[in-house]
Amino acid sequence: MMHALLEKLVLLIKKRPMVIDRRISSGYLLGLIMTKLIMACRGVIRLRRRRLAFIGSGVTLKEVGKIEYGPGLVIDQGCFVDALSNDGIRFGTAVSLNKHIIIECTGSLANIGKGLVIGDNVGLGAGCFLGCAGGIEIGSDTIIGNFVSFHSENHNFEDPLQPIRLQGVTRQGIKVGRNCWIGAKVTVLDGAVIEEGCVFAAGAVVAAGVYRKNSIYGGVPAKFIKARVAEEGVA
Repeated sequence: MMHALLEKLVLLIKKRPMVIDRRISSGYLLGLIMTKLIMACRGVIRLRRRRLAFIGSGVTLKEVGKIEYGPGLVIDQGCFVDALSNDGIRFGTAVSLNKHIIIECTGSLANIGKGLVIGDNVGLGAGCFLGCAGGIEIGSDTIIGNFVSFHSENHNFEDPLQPIRLQGVTRQGIKVGRNCWIGAKVTVLDGAVIEEGCVFAAGAVVAAGVYRKNSIYGGVPAKFIKARVAEEGVA
């Protein structure tokens, strides 16, 4: 009975079916449902809107008025989200932020950042960092592994006689297409354009440049390994 109830709730919230493993005890599921109810109440209070969102304990939200979201948003325990920026933050439907994720849209009060856009059905693993000063866009149905970091801003360092911290920054932004899988501990740097359907191996460093769609990359810096679709003919 508890399994069927949770399946109905998932369908109602995420608009897609899910079959719960019958080996999971009813007691575990009851505890999960109670936790989600508390998170939903916290979402109404913290985000100040009636649209359904789930907010975990210990979450810090700054500039809430600049956060837009679709139904089913989950911001889990210990996350830090600061939306101070020109464009703010836009979360699509059924976006999930796992535990202890940091999202910072501005690195300096002297020059506020661009912001963040995340599509529908995107999941970010625990411990991710998103520095959105130059702007970050993540397409729908993309999976982001644990401890992935995005850095959409670079320090200038051309003058060896001047402290790097005083030489300013450059911003190109980061774009990730739909239906990508970014493996655990990947680092994505400013200027990276990842086309749809890409897979990045754990620990890769994704430098500025265009990464062709439906391709697999890995290494430091990330290099092409093979195409996911034979007819792509990526070399």
